[in-house]
Amino acid sequence: MPALFLKDSNQFLAELSDADLAHMVNLMEEESSKDTDYFIDLGTVDLLKSAGASEAVTSALESAIGASEGIDVVWR
Repeated sequence: MPALFLKDSNQFLAELSDADLAHMVNLMEEESSKDTDYFIDLGTVDLLKSAGASEAVTSALESAIGASEGIDVVWR
């Protein structure tokens, strides 16, 4: 099962279901077909929630973002 990590520190954030991964890939801008990293802010989390992403993933992202302007994440 794929998982989501902070890009800089490699800190584990959450496991991604196939549906969660599909939401991310469909909503996020990819620079290439092999792109697996994204910048996520609270607005992006709201879009993921609206698309049906799981509470586990969106909560983990909100916690990691905290008071910052956003985070870089990678899935693998």
